[in-house]
Amino acid sequence: MAMIGWRELLILLVIVLLIFGTKRLTSGMRELGKGIREFKKGVQEPDAESPPPQLRNDGREDAAAAEHDRQRDASRQDS
Repeated sequence: MAMIGWRELLILLVIVLLIFGTKRLTSGMRELGKGIREFKKGVQEPDAESPPPQLRNDGREDAAAAEHDRQRDASRQDS
């Protein structure tokens, strides 16, 4: 397996510059950087539209715990 050396990388860079030009290449890199920053920001920050579920003291989610409590109370009243 052949490794790509610095000379090959330099030749590739020159070819890319000739094909795309410096203006398109810099704007493309700028857009790539913005995309990476937005991705990192999205991964690090919690989603504002879906807040994390609220936990009770026993660690259960409120909605699930409330439903479970309702079912338990209903079964006790039936007995």
